[in-house]
Amino acid sequence: MIPPVDLTIQHEEIAEEVAAGWGEVLARTAFVGGPQVGAFEEAYASYSGVAHCVGVANGTDALELALRALGVGHGDECVLPANSFIATAEAVARAGATPVLVDCDPETFLIDTKAAVAAITERTKAILPVHLYGQIAPVEDLLDQGVPVVEDAAQSQGATRHGKVSGSLGTIAGTSFYPGKNLGAYGDAGAVTTDDASLATKVRLLSQHGSVTKYVHSALGFNSRLDTLQAVVLSAKLRRLSVWNAQRVAAAEYYETLLADVPGVVVPRVLPGNTHVWHLYVVRVQDRDRVHDSMRANGVGAAIHYPTPIHQTAPFATADSFPNAEKLAGEILSLPMFPGITRAQQERVAEVLVGALG
Repeated sequence: MIPPVDLTIQHEEIAEEVAAGWGEVLARTAFVGGPQVGAFEEAYASYSGVAHCVGVANGTDALELALRALGVGHGDECVLPANSFIATAEAVARAGATPVLVDCDPETFLIDTKAAVAAITERTKAILPVHLYGQIAPVEDLLDQGVPVVEDAAQSQGATRHGKVSGSLGTIAGTSFYPGKNLGAYGDAGAVTTDDASLATKVRLLSQHGSVTKYVHSALGFNSRLDTLQAVVLSAKLRRLSVWNAQRVAAAEYYETLLADVPGVVVPRVLPGNTHVWHLYVVRVQDRDRVHDSMRANGVGAAIHYPTPIHQTAPFATADSFPNAEKLAGEILSLPMFPGITRAQQERVAEVLVGALG
Protein backbone atom coordinates (compact mmCIF):
# COMPACT_ATOMS: atom_id res chain seq x y z
CA MET A 1 0.00 0.00 0.00
CA ILE A 2 1.20 3.48 -0.88
CA PRO A 3 -0.08 5.39 2.16
CA PRO A 4 -1.85 8.77 1.99
CA VAL A 5 0.98 10.11 4.15
CA ASP A 6 4.17 8.39 5.35
CA LEU A 7 5.41 9.90 8.61
CA THR A 8 8.19 7.34 9.09
CA ILE A 9 10.42 9.17 6.61
CA GLN A 10 10.35 12.38 8.66
CA HIS A 11 10.77 10.49 11.92
CA GLU A 12 13.88 8.70 10.72
CA GLU A 13 15.46 12.03 9.78
CA ILE A 14 14.92 13.64 13.18
CA ALA A 15 14.92 10.61 15.50
CA GLU A 16 18.34 11.24 17.06
CA GLU A 17 17.71 14.95 17.56
CA VAL A 18 14.34 14.27 19.17
CA ALA A 19 15.77 11.57 21.43
CA ALA A 20 18.45 13.95 22.66
CA GLY A 21 15.93 16.74 23.21
CA TRP A 22 13.52 14.48 25.05
CA GLY A 23 16.39 13.24 27.19
CA GLU A 24 17.03 16.81 28.28
CA VAL A 25 13.36 17.32 29.13
CA LEU A 26 13.29 14.11 31.14
CA ALA A 27 16.47 15.06 33.00
CA ARG A 28 14.98 18.44 33.97
CA THR A 29 11.45 17.04 34.44
CA ALA A 30 10.23 20.28 32.83
CA PHE A 31 7.26 18.60 31.18
CA VAL A 32 4.96 21.65 31.15
CA GLY A 33 6.24 25.08 30.19
CA GLY A 34 9.85 24.03 29.81
CA PRO A 35 12.33 26.31 28.00
CA GLN A 36 11.85 24.32 24.80
CA VAL A 37 8.31 25.71 24.51
CA GLY A 38 9.48 29.32 24.54
CA ALA A 39 12.26 28.48 22.09
CA PHE A 40 9.81 26.96 19.65
CA GLU A 41 7.35 29.85 20.01
CA GLU A 42 10.10 32.33 19.19
CA ALA A 43 11.30 30.28 16.22
CA TYR A 44 7.82 29.77 14.78
CA ALA A 45 6.95 33.45 15.17
CA SER A 46 10.10 34.33 13.23
CA TYR A 47 9.35 31.73 10.56
CA SER A 48 5.80 33.05 10.17
CA GLY A 49 6.86 36.69 10.04
CA VAL A 50 4.90 37.74 13.14
CA ALA A 51 5.81 39.23 16.48
CA HIS A 52 4.07 36.68 18.70
CA CYS A 53 3.38 32.95 18.84
CA VAL A 54 1.58 31.21 21.69
CA GLY A 55 1.79 27.41 21.74
CA VAL A 56 -1.43 25.61 22.71
CA ALA A 57 -2.75 22.07 22.95
CA ASN A 58 -4.30 21.71 19.48
CA GLY A 59 -5.54 23.57 16.44
CA THR A 60 -9.19 23.76 17.48
CA ASP A 61 -8.20 25.38 20.77
CA ALA A 62 -5.99 27.78 18.83
CA LEU A 63 -8.95 29.07 16.83
CA GLU A 64 -11.21 29.25 19.88
CA LEU A 65 -8.61 31.12 21.89
CA ALA A 66 -8.04 33.56 19.03
CA LEU A 67 -11.78 34.24 18.90
CA ARG A 68 -12.08 34.61 22.67
CA ALA A 69 -9.12 37.01 22.73
CA LEU A 70 -11.04 39.16 20.24
CA GLY A 71 -14.01 39.18 22.60
CA VAL A 72 -16.19 36.92 20.46
CA GLY A 73 -19.00 35.37 22.48
CA HIS A 74 -22.72 34.74 22.80
CA GLY A 75 -24.90 36.61 20.34
CA ASP A 76 -22.05 37.14 17.88
CA GLU A 77 -21.63 35.69 14.40
CA CYS A 78 -18.52 34.49 12.58
CA VAL A 79 -18.35 33.93 8.82
CA LEU A 80 -16.55 30.83 7.51
CA PRO A 81 -16.60 28.50 4.50
CA ALA A 82 -18.83 25.43 4.28
CA ASN A 83 -15.94 23.56 2.66
CA SER A 84 -13.66 22.98 5.64
CA PHE A 85 -13.04 20.51 8.42
CA ILE A 86 -15.69 20.80 11.12
CA ALA A 87 -13.17 22.16 13.65
CA THR A 88 -13.44 25.64 12.12
CA ALA A 89 -17.14 25.79 12.99
CA GLU A 90 -16.59 24.00 16.32
CA ALA A 91 -14.20 26.71 17.48
CA VAL A 92 -16.81 29.38 16.75
CA ALA A 93 -19.54 27.47 18.57
CA ARG A 94 -17.30 26.73 21.55
CA ALA A 95 -16.59 30.44 21.87
CA GLY A 96 -20.36 30.91 22.13
CA ALA A 97 -20.91 32.47 18.72
CA THR A 98 -22.91 31.33 15.69
CA PRO A 99 -21.11 30.03 12.57
CA VAL A 100 -22.41 31.73 9.42
CA LEU A 101 -21.46 29.56 6.46
CA VAL A 102 -20.73 30.70 2.92
CA ASP A 103 -19.86 28.82 -0.25
CA CYS A 104 -16.41 28.20 -1.71
CA ASP A 105 -14.81 29.11 -5.01
CA PRO A 106 -15.41 26.18 -7.42
CA GLU A 107 -11.87 26.27 -8.83
CA THR A 108 -9.64 26.83 -5.80
CA PHE A 109 -12.05 25.39 -3.19
CA LEU A 110 -11.17 28.37 -0.95
CA ILE A 111 -13.71 30.66 0.70
CA ASP A 112 -15.82 32.75 -1.69
CA THR A 113 -14.72 36.17 -0.44
CA LYS A 114 -17.59 38.01 -2.15
CA ALA A 115 -20.08 35.75 -0.39
CA ALA A 116 -18.21 36.29 2.89
CA VAL A 117 -18.41 40.07 2.58
CA ALA A 118 -22.11 39.85 1.68
CA ALA A 119 -22.74 37.77 4.83
CA ILE A 120 -21.42 40.48 7.18
CA THR A 121 -24.03 41.98 9.52
CA GLU A 122 -23.91 44.13 12.63
CA ARG A 123 -23.53 40.90 14.61
CA THR A 124 -20.44 39.72 12.69
CA LYS A 125 -17.38 39.73 14.94
CA ALA A 126 -14.91 37.77 12.81
CA ILE A 127 -14.31 36.18 9.41
CA LEU A 128 -12.41 32.89 9.30
CA PRO A 129 -10.87 32.20 5.89
CA VAL A 130 -9.45 28.66 5.75
CA HIS A 131 -6.12 28.17 3.98
CA LEU A 132 -7.24 24.86 2.59
CA TYR A 133 -5.02 22.01 1.36
CA GLY A 134 -1.87 24.14 1.59
CA GLN A 135 -2.71 27.44 -0.13
CA ILE A 136 -3.74 30.74 1.36
CA ALA A 137 -7.19 32.21 0.82
CA PRO A 138 -7.37 35.71 -0.74
CA VAL A 139 -7.38 37.39 2.66
CA GLU A 140 -6.80 40.84 1.20
CA ASP A 141 -10.43 40.85 0.00
CA LEU A 142 -11.57 40.66 3.63
CA LEU A 143 -9.22 43.03 5.43
CA ASP A 144 -11.02 46.34 4.93
CA GLN A 145 -14.49 45.26 6.04
CA GLY A 146 -14.25 46.49 9.63
CA VAL A 147 -14.25 42.92 10.95
CA PRO A 148 -11.24 41.03 12.39
CA VAL A 149 -9.87 38.28 10.15
CA VAL A 150 -8.94 35.06 11.96
CA GLU A 151 -6.89 32.82 9.68
CA ASP A 152 -7.46 29.09 9.93
CA ALA A 153 -3.88 28.19 9.02
CA ALA A 154 -3.99 24.55 10.07
CA GLN A 155 -3.05 23.22 6.63
CA SER A 156 -0.64 25.85 5.39
CA GLN A 157 2.54 26.15 7.46
CA GLY A 158 5.07 27.90 5.22
CA ALA A 159 2.66 28.88 2.45
CA THR A 160 2.82 32.47 1.24
CA ARG A 161 0.52 34.96 -0.46
CA HIS A 162 2.16 37.93 -2.17
CA GLY A 163 5.23 37.19 -0.06
CA LYS A 164 3.47 37.09 3.31
CA VAL A 165 3.56 33.83 5.27
CA SER A 166 0.49 31.93 6.42
CA GLY A 167 -0.57 33.14 9.84
CA SER A 168 0.62 36.70 9.25
CA LEU A 169 -2.02 38.12 6.91
CA GLY A 170 -4.98 38.62 9.23
CA THR A 171 -5.62 40.02 12.68
CA ILE A 172 -4.74 36.73 14.34
CA ALA A 173 -4.38 33.10 13.27
CA GLY A 174 -4.75 29.61 14.66
CA THR A 175 -2.81 26.64 13.35
CA SER A 176 -2.68 22.92 14.04
CA PHE A 177 0.37 20.72 14.46
CA TYR A 178 -1.58 17.45 14.22
CA PRO A 179 0.90 14.74 13.15
CA GLY A 180 -0.08 14.71 9.47
CA LYS A 181 0.28 18.47 8.95
CA ASN A 182 3.22 19.95 7.06
CA LEU A 183 4.61 20.80 10.49
CA GLY A 184 3.35 17.97 12.67
CA ALA A 185 3.95 16.97 16.29
CA TYR A 186 3.97 13.46 17.74
CA GLY A 187 0.45 14.02 19.04
CA ASP A 188 -1.88 17.00 19.25
CA ALA A 189 -0.48 20.53 19.35
CA GLY A 190 -1.26 23.97 17.95
CA ALA A 191 -0.40 27.65 18.07
CA VAL A 192 -1.80 31.14 17.76
CA THR A 193 0.15 33.76 15.81
CA THR A 194 -0.36 37.53 15.69
CA ASP A 195 1.41 40.87 15.52
CA ASP A 196 -0.88 42.25 18.22
CA ALA A 197 0.83 42.06 21.64
CA SER A 198 -2.45 42.60 23.48
CA LEU A 199 -4.14 39.70 21.71
CA ALA A 200 -1.15 37.42 22.32
CA THR A 201 -1.26 38.27 26.03
CA LYS A 202 -4.97 37.48 26.17
CA VAL A 203 -4.47 34.16 24.41
CA ARG A 204 -1.72 33.15 26.82
CA LEU A 205 -3.87 34.19 29.78
CA LEU A 206 -6.93 32.26 28.59
CA SER A 207 -4.91 29.16 27.71
CA GLN A 208 -3.56 28.93 31.30
CA HIS A 209 -6.77 28.98 33.35
CA GLY A 210 -6.99 32.76 33.08
CA SER A 211 -3.78 33.11 35.06
CA VAL A 212 -0.28 34.41 34.41
CA THR A 213 0.61 34.38 38.11
CA LYS A 214 0.08 31.14 39.99
CA TYR A 215 -3.26 31.06 41.80
CA VAL A 216 -4.19 34.54 40.57
CA HIS A 217 -7.03 34.13 38.05
CA SER A 218 -8.15 37.31 36.32
CA ALA A 219 -10.34 35.68 33.65
CA LEU A 220 -12.28 32.49 32.96
CA GLY A 221 -9.92 30.43 30.85
CA PHE A 222 -9.14 26.76 30.39
CA ASN A 223 -6.15 24.47 30.08
CA SER A 224 -4.57 24.45 26.63
CA ARG A 225 -0.78 24.40 26.74
CA LEU A 226 1.84 23.17 24.30
CA ASP A 227 3.53 20.10 25.75
CA THR A 228 7.30 20.46 26.18
CA LEU A 229 8.01 17.12 24.50
CA GLN A 230 5.99 18.21 21.47
CA ALA A 231 7.91 21.49 21.36
CA VAL A 232 11.13 19.47 20.94
CA VAL A 233 9.63 17.60 17.99
CA LEU A 234 8.26 20.74 16.39
CA SER A 235 11.55 22.61 16.69
CA ALA A 236 13.39 19.74 15.01
CA LYS A 237 10.84 19.62 12.20
CA LEU A 238 10.68 23.40 11.80
CA ARG A 239 14.37 23.45 10.94
CA ARG A 240 13.57 21.17 8.01
CA LEU A 241 10.16 22.50 7.01
CA SER A 242 11.28 24.60 4.06
CA VAL A 243 13.10 21.62 2.54
CA TRP A 244 10.14 19.32 3.14
CA ASN A 245 7.72 21.85 1.63
CA ALA A 246 9.97 22.10 -1.42
CA GLN A 247 9.72 18.32 -1.79
CA ARG A 248 5.93 18.62 -1.68
CA VAL A 249 6.04 21.28 -4.39
CA ALA A 250 8.19 19.03 -6.59
CA ALA A 251 5.80 16.14 -6.04
CA ALA A 252 2.81 18.32 -6.94
CA GLU A 253 4.52 19.44 -10.14
CA TYR A 254 5.16 15.80 -11.09
CA TYR A 255 1.54 14.86 -10.40
CA GLU A 256 0.46 17.67 -12.71
CA THR A 257 2.75 16.34 -15.42
CA LEU A 258 1.39 12.83 -14.99
CA LEU A 259 -2.26 13.84 -14.90
CA ALA A 260 -2.52 16.97 -17.05
CA ASP A 261 -3.85 15.11 -20.11
CA VAL A 262 -5.84 12.40 -18.34
CA PRO A 263 -9.54 12.65 -19.29
CA GLY A 264 -11.82 12.86 -16.29
CA VAL A 265 -9.24 14.32 -13.88
CA VAL A 266 -9.27 17.99 -12.88
CA VAL A 267 -5.94 18.91 -11.29
CA PRO A 268 -5.69 21.61 -8.59
CA ARG A 269 -5.50 25.32 -9.44
CA VAL A 270 -3.06 27.57 -7.62
CA LEU A 271 -4.34 31.09 -7.00
CA PRO A 272 -2.08 33.78 -8.54
CA GLY A 273 0.14 35.29 -5.85
CA ASN A 274 0.25 32.06 -3.85
CA THR A 275 3.08 29.73 -3.00
CA HIS A 276 1.24 26.47 -2.35
CA VAL A 277 2.80 24.01 0.13
CA TRP A 278 0.59 21.05 -0.83
CA HIS A 279 -0.56 19.71 2.48
CA LEU A 280 -2.90 17.71 0.26
CA TYR A 281 -2.99 17.09 -3.48
CA VAL A 282 -6.69 17.12 -4.29
CA VAL A 283 -8.06 16.28 -7.72
CA ARG A 284 -11.66 16.16 -8.94
CA VAL A 285 -13.16 13.06 -10.53
CA GLN A 286 -16.63 11.80 -11.35
CA ASP A 287 -17.99 8.74 -9.55
CA ARG A 288 -15.51 9.58 -6.81
CA ASP A 289 -16.50 6.95 -4.25
CA ARG A 290 -16.09 4.11 -6.76
CA VAL A 291 -12.73 5.51 -7.90
CA HIS A 292 -11.59 5.90 -4.29
CA ASP A 293 -12.54 2.33 -3.39
CA SER A 294 -10.91 0.94 -6.53
CA MET A 295 -7.65 2.75 -5.83
CA ARG A 296 -7.49 1.49 -2.27
CA ALA A 297 -8.26 -2.04 -3.43
CA ASN A 298 -5.27 -1.75 -5.76
CA GLY A 299 -2.80 -0.59 -3.13
CA VAL A 300 -3.03 3.21 -3.31
CA GLY A 301 -4.13 5.05 -0.18
CA ALA A 302 -6.36 7.71 -1.73
CA ALA A 303 -8.39 9.72 0.78
CA ILE A 304 -11.32 12.15 0.88
CA HIS A 305 -11.06 15.64 2.44
CA TYR A 306 -13.97 16.22 3.13
CA PRO A 307 -16.95 14.05 2.19
CA THR A 308 -19.55 16.19 3.99
CA PRO A 309 -19.78 20.01 3.93
CA ILE A 310 -20.18 21.56 7.37
CA HIS A 311 -23.81 22.54 6.76
CA GLN A 312 -24.70 18.87 6.20
CA THR A 313 -23.13 17.60 9.43
CA ALA A 314 -25.43 16.89 12.37
CA PRO A 315 -24.14 19.62 14.73
CA PHE A 316 -24.44 22.39 12.12
CA ALA A 317 -27.20 21.08 9.88
CA THR A 318 -29.10 23.77 8.01
CA ALA A 319 -31.49 23.98 5.09
CA ASP A 320 -29.18 26.48 3.43
CA SER A 321 -27.58 25.31 0.20
CA PHE A 322 -23.98 25.89 -0.87
CA PRO A 323 -23.85 24.37 -4.36
CA ASN A 324 -20.11 24.55 -4.93
CA ALA A 325 -19.24 22.93 -1.62
CA GLU A 326 -21.89 20.26 -2.13
CA LYS A 327 -20.67 19.43 -5.64
CA LEU A 328 -17.03 19.31 -4.59
CA ALA A 329 -17.84 17.01 -1.66
CA GLY A 330 -18.82 14.35 -4.15
CA GLU A 331 -15.83 14.81 -6.48
CA ILE A 332 -12.68 15.63 -4.48
CA LEU A 333 -10.05 12.95 -4.04
CA SER A 334 -6.74 13.33 -2.19
CA LEU A 335 -3.78 11.50 -3.70
CA PRO A 336 -0.81 10.36 -1.59
CA MET A 337 1.36 13.38 -0.72
CA PHE A 338 4.28 13.62 1.68
CA PRO A 339 7.95 14.65 1.71
CA GLY A 340 9.98 11.76 0.38
CA ILE A 341 7.33 10.30 -1.90
CA THR A 342 9.19 8.81 -4.86
CA ARG A 343 8.51 9.33 -8.52
CA ALA A 344 7.94 5.59 -8.85
CA GLN A 345 5.24 5.81 -6.19
CA GLN A 346 3.63 8.78 -7.94
CA GLU A 347 3.71 6.95 -11.27
CA ARG A 348 1.97 4.01 -9.63
CA VAL A 349 -0.64 6.36 -8.11
CA ALA A 350 -1.34 7.84 -11.55
CA GLU A 351 -1.49 4.41 -13.16
CA VAL A 352 -3.98 3.12 -10.60
CA LEU A 353 -6.07 6.31 -10.83
CA VAL A 354 -6.30 6.00 -14.62
CA GLY A 355 -7.29 2.35 -14.25
CA ALA A 356 -9.96 3.21 -11.72
CA LEU A 357 -11.42 5.87 -14.02
CA GLY A 358 -11.76 3.38 -16.84
